[in-house]
Amino acid sequence: MQPAALAPHGRAINTTKPSENSTLTPCPILPWQLTSLLLFLTFPAYLTVSIEPLPPVVVGDTVTLKCNFKTDGKMREIVWYRVTDGGTIKQKIFTFDAMFSTNFSHMENYRKREDLVYQSTVRLPEVRISDNGPYECHVGIYDRATREKVVLASGNIFLNVMAPPTSISVLAADTPAPFSRYQAQNFTLVCVVSGGKPAPLVYFKRDGEPIEATPLPEPPAGTGSWAPRNLLHRDLDDTKVPKSLAAEGEVGGGRPLATADPPRGLAAERGPVTETIPETVVSREFPRWVHVAEPIYYFRHTHAPVSDGTVEARATLTWTLNPQIDNEALFSCEVKHPALSMPMQSEVTLVAPKGPKITMTPTRARVGDTVRILVQGFQNEVFPEPLFTWTRVGSRLLDGSAEHDGKELVLERVPAELNGSMYRCTAQNPLGSTDTHTRLIVFENPNIPRGTEDSNGSLTGHRSFRLVLALTLTVILELT
Repeated sequence: MQPAALAPHGRAINTTKPSENSTLTPCPILPWQLTSLLLFLTFPAYLTVSIEPLPPVVVGDTVTLKCNFKTDGKMREIVWYRVTDGGTIKQKIFTFDAMFSTNFSHMENYRKREDLVYQSTVRLPEVRISDNGPYECHVGIYDRATREKVVLASGNIFLNVMAPPTSISVLAADTPAPFSRYQAQNFTLVCVVSGGKPAPLVYFKRDGEPIEATPLPEPPAGTGSWAPRNLLHRDLDDTKVPKSLAAEGEVGGGRPLATADPPRGLAAERGPVTETIPETVVSREFPRWVHVAEPIYYFRHTHAPVSDGTVEARATLTWTLNPQIDNEALFSCEVKHPALSMPMQSEVTLVAPKGPKITMTPTRARVGDTVRILVQGFQNEVFPEPLFTWTRVGSRLLDGSAEHDGKELVLERVPAELNGSMYRCTAQNPLGSTDTHTRLIVFENPNIPRGTEDSNGSLTGHRSFRLVLALTLTVILELT
């Protein structure tokens, strides 16, 4: 006979094999055992799910999402989702199925009291802006009563992916623009910052010192380009033409007196008079109202979303330009962003044009050639971009126009009459203007007989016409 085995609590049970004629005696169930069985079948399994919070991450970082869940039941599955389109689409990025997989490479478990605490991790290497958004962790365990029923719970987290700005640039609005000596002009610097997420903090400095500016309101709805109102709150000086300039107009070589209009339109009003070649001069005289100690700056900041998830920020700084003190002033646009360890900046120096460098091709122009006169640069770095205007001294240009805008002047099929003609190039920006002159020397072309070209540089007659004329003259001589 085999020995009896001890049941829990020291109760002996019979483990011998019964004979064919013997009968089994049912073992009585204690009341506390019945209560435990009823509680086990009545109450469902215990399950809680939570995802560890994450601070904002930067593009290129490796991110680990951690889903912690606690249960006293048997696990069925774990599924990770990435939620897109406002929650309407869920993309499955990880699945663990306890029925068909024993891979616990993403899971760790340990005992804590009577519950099992699990942790499921998902690793996202080198995150991109497209990874930004909500994520969900769904956990399922078997119900205690039946394996046909699964208890589900989930947790969620929003992954905030930041991106540092990729580019910054400072531009001048509404340029190229003419220089006005006797009329106040508003000047606007535009700082464009691209590639950042979220929108960066943008501010301006002058000569290394932060600028205290008055915020401007947002542009009205429906306006594409909104310019601030005139910022000059004073009348113009009663001295429209300073005495020094008036004297210059009388003695300084025939230059006309300046008017309230920009210099651009003055070339068309000049008469056909002989003009001496002055030195290249940057305008430096201004009326008394220009001399203001401290300018008043106005600041506006806007940002717009881009299709790649980043934000383009634009900051504008506007003030009434004072060429007397603003010339050669250093302005910088600086950007602070949580994804940057130090500020990002771009600098520009406001400079009036000085000493244009002009080249002419061909260097030895002949009758019938196409001549190109080009401004290749200046003696200094000029900002903002200048406006170029070409005029012919004492006459109109070859095409009959009074002036030509652009860095290059093209004279097609130059005639001999242009030999010795002088051309003026006026380069100007809101900080000042300068004139420079060049003279065109036209040499004879051995391929074109002298006197066969007109004032436009083209041949005056066709060969057939000259042949008919010669025959007519021969007939007349014979008749006489």
